Amino acid sequence: MDLSPAPARPRRVGVFGGAFDPPHNTHLALVHAAIQQHGLDQVRVFPTGQAWHKTRTLSAPEHRLAMARLAFASQANVVVDGREILRAGPTYTVDTLRELRAEMPDAELLLLIGADQARALPTWHAWQEILQIAIISVAERADSSGVSTLFDVKSLPAESAAGRFEALFLPATDVSATNIRQRVGATQGINHLVPEAVARYIEQHHLYQTAR
Repeated sequence: MDLSPAPARPRRVGVFGGAFDPPHNTHLALVHAAIQQHGLDQVRVFPTGQAWHKTRTLSAPEHRLAMARLAFASQANVVVDGREILRAGPTYTVDTLRELRAEMPDAELLLLIGADQARALPTWHAWQEILQIAIISVAERADSSGVSTLFDVKSLPAESAAGRFEALFLPATDVSATNIRQRVGATQGINHLVPEAVARYIEQHHLYQTAR
C-alpha cells in the first residue's frame, strides 16, 4: 500500500481585468462565483491602463483604481493590482499574464472573461500565448428566461488549445457600467447597482456628471 501523501494541487489564481469605470455589483458577483465554482485561492483584479480596444476615453486611472479597491475591500482573497495603470503604452493582457507566470511559476492561472470577450479572443494581442499561459474561464449569463447560451469553443480557430476553457455561470443581470454612468449623468440613484463606498466616491469626486 502506498502511504505517501497525495501531491498538493497547484494554487489557483484568477485574473480579472477591466476598465472598472465604475466597478459594480456584477463584477463582485463574478469574482465570488469564480472563487466558489473554480476553487480559486486568490483573484487578482487589474484596472486597465491604456486600453487599446476602448473607443471612449476612460476616467482618470487613479479614480478607477481607487474605486476598484473600495469595491473589493471586503472580499477575502481578492487583491486589486495597479500594475496595468502604471505600465507605459497600451495595456495587453498577455503582458500581465507573463509577469504573473514569472512571479508565480507553480500557480494555475485562470483568466476571467465574458462570453463576448471569449468570442473576440482571436483578435487579442498574442492570443495563442494567452491560451498557453492561462485557462480561460468564460462567464456565461443567463438571459431573462433563465437560459444561458454557452460559449462554443469550436467558434475559435482550430489551432486553439483543447481543454483550455472552463465555464463560469452567473445569474441574469442587466447591470452595466455604461448604464451606471448614464444614471449618474441623469441624477438617478445607483446605490442598488454599486457598492456603497463606490457610490460615495463617485458623488464626492463628481464623476460621470455628463453621461457618457
